[in-house]
Amino acid sequence: MAPKPSTRPRKNASQERSRATVTALLDATARVLTKHGYDRASTNRVAEAAGVSIGSLYQYFPSKEALVASLLERHVDEIRGILHAELPRLVALPLPEGIEEAVRLMVAAHAHDPKLHKVLVEQTPRTGRLEKIRGVEEEMTEILRNYLEARRAELRVTNLDLAAFIVVGTVEALTHTAVLTRPELLGEPFVREVTSVVVRYLRA
Repeated sequence: MAPKPSTRPRKNASQERSRATVTALLDATARVLTKHGYDRASTNRVAEAAGVSIGSLYQYFPSKEALVASLLERHVDEIRGILHAELPRLVALPLPEGIEEAVRLMVAAHAHDPKLHKVLVEQTPRTGRLEKIRGVEEEMTEILRNYLEARRAELRVTNLDLAAFIVVGTVEALTHTAVLTRPELLGEPFVREVTSVVVRYLRA
């Protein structure tokens, strides 16, 4: 059995010029993936798209898999940044408005570069970095659980751990499916309908 390609960068980019090269390589990886798909992507195509030599690419990344793993990590970090920037504001909102804004925020996070998201989720072999996606979902579940605890008197549900899991899982599944198959649906009507589903579950 052939050894698995390394998914770790060869070295960290500590200097500004090195960081710029790595950024260019990851940006080029995203373009190549969305244009050609994972199977047809290659280090040569990435190097050409980034405008660097293949030797320069291999100074930082030993393989296509390492490039994609780093790109996936960056993509997840960008999604986490979108969520964390707005979550402190949402926790102070009353229940219907807070849920609606949370749904809108999750839609915005999933719609961040949807073509790339589709390739990373559907075509890319599991690299271990997908644990970071699950980590974001766990953070959202914990934040929602605390939000619901502060509004327990308004709720029909009593098991808040289960309720938070169901709400985040429902919104995640609907939004994720829309991003992958029907991205044109990701507008305000989608937000309102998903919000209605969640609020009725919590308060019916």
